[in-house]
Amino acid sequence: MSETLERPATVENDARATVTAWLQAFEAALSAGDADAAAEMFAPVSFWRDLVTFTWNIRTMEGPDEVRDMLKAVLADVQPGHFAIAGEPSEADGVTEAWISFETAVARGNGLLRLKEGKAWTLLTAMTELKGFEEPLADRRPMGAEHGSEAGRKSWLEKRQQEAAELGYQTQPYVLIVGGGQGGIALGARLRQLGVPTIIVERNDRPGDSWRKRYKSLCLHDPVWYDHLPYLEFPKNWPVFAPKDKIGDWLEMYTKIMELNYWSRTTCRSASFDEASGEWTVVVDRDGEEVTLRPKQLVLATGMSGKPNMPTIKGMERFQGEHHHSSQHPGPDAWKGKKAVVIGSNNSAHDICAALYEAGADVTMVQRSTTHIVKSDSLMEHGLGALYSERAVASGIDTTKADMIFASLPYRILHEFQIPIYDKIREVDAEFYAALEKAGFMLDYGADDSGLFMKYLRRGSGYYIDVGASQLIIDGKIKLKSGVEIEEITETGVRFVDGTELPADLIVYATGYGSMNGWAADLISQEVADRVGKVWGLGSDTPKDPGPWEGEQRNMWKPTQQPNLWFHGGNLHQSRHYSLYLALQLKAREAGMATPVYGLQDVHHSGR
Repeated sequence: MSETLERPATVENDARATVTAWLQAFEAALSAGDADAAAEMFAPVSFWRDLVTFTWNIRTMEGPDEVRDMLKAVLADVQPGHFAIAGEPSEADGVTEAWISFETAVARGNGLLRLKEGKAWTLLTAMTELKGFEEPLADRRPMGAEHGSEAGRKSWLEKRQQEAAELGYQTQPYVLIVGGGQGGIALGARLRQLGVPTIIVERNDRPGDSWRKRYKSLCLHDPVWYDHLPYLEFPKNWPVFAPKDKIGDWLEMYTKIMELNYWSRTTCRSASFDEASGEWTVVVDRDGEEVTLRPKQLVLATGMSGKPNMPTIKGMERFQGEHHHSSQHPGPDAWKGKKAVVIGSNNSAHDICAALYEAGADVTMVQRSTTHIVKSDSLMEHGLGALYSERAVASGIDTTKADMIFASLPYRILHEFQIPIYDKIREVDAEFYAALEKAGFMLDYGADDSGLFMKYLRRGSGYYIDVGASQLIIDGKIKLKSGVEIEEITETGVRFVDGTELPADLIVYATGYGSMNGWAADLISQEVADRVGKVWGLGSDTPKDPGPWEGEQRNMWKPTQQPNLWFHGGNLHQSRHYSLYLALQLKAREAGMATPVYGLQDVHHSGR
């Protein structure tokens, strides 16, 4: 038992005494292998979210029975101990909260504990490092300069050039990451620091092109504090909302600085897995050269918004103008004085409509279903400000701490914390919403009025963070056609079931993206895609997120039903935070550690 726990509690610090007593009893039960006693320390309604430490998985146990089942299965291998308070506990509204640290047989971790009436309400346990494989950070950083003399010694540049020339040819990567956007780059940086031989393959010419090649007006709608990459934060003078080309340049620079083995102009042709050898065979076209790679682990980091969802609408093939998916939209410049129709009403649709209007096009948005709108300023003030803002930084909540606080709220009850936020926003922005509805815009606030974050986590679509386009709709500068189904695309425009028609020189299908396992079907096989099942969503049984309840994001950052196949992605926040846990899982396997997975996700939805 740690020294921190053995310090006597004082009357003046009831919160510390409460947490100390709970941790001591919890550690005693775990040390004795008494899963029943440990489970009894959780409230009837309680949640233990584990990021790799106990389960070698990303898993939430709900209630004492699920806690008991997990502990009975894993305790002998995990051997947890050295639980300690990390920072002064606090108490408010009947909830005692404390940061904690602990160890297992092979790892160190930290977490966040919340107690109600002396029992655990929520517990987050997260792996931070593997013993013996600590990252070379702070006082463990490399020397860099090699003092003294050695005949024939290679310089840093020569070593990097040799590594780049040999990896994938004379030596094989342990991990192959398919997709060199923000997710692949963040994971590659983590694996580099852990010494895992890794290649990132990307079809574009340069790192960051996945941003540069999008429509002209694209920018981050999340604030800078939410979007830092691992190890290297944005400068203090970085804009709150960065334009796409600036992000592209940052990703390219980051890739170089973090010394990533990044193969641009590389396309995957096929991949197959040999279960006997536990090895993938991946054939790639590297700038015209066919290369066969044989990694042990394959990570699809193609983005949760990576595979365009192109609709099938009667008559599309006969349209005589220009039409394309929003992911292929080059920008508004060619459409001054012409008629444009944008089908869709989420982030991309709004951005593209606003840019077309500013370029002098006559633009109409076609809204086919309700959309959740939240003004950027209101989201910053009421939704993100407590964790991701200059105000949060000033109060001692840096990005790492903010990530952990957010991760500590189990998905089962997260909506309960979100509903009051969006109720407040609806109150503050009541006139704004009334004006949008008067313009004919069909609004929603999520299936249970829980707003943007739950929509994102459940389905990854159905919302717009307003940075100006909504006012253009209110003012009639962006025209709106809503609530009427499309009948067909004609030679000259879009015809609706009510008999009306919108003439168009340009049609943009801002119709979103498909599940990430569509990439698995294309690259590997439909059989593997079906074995993995649907990627993304919680199983909330809300629109586009079918049940049953999963409790975590389906198949993301954790083992799947296809051995040695992983999915990584999400927004910049998720790419940063969850890349650590995926990297630790991969490093453990590369190091030959036993990684018995508890609660491997069942498949309820095929990859079709």
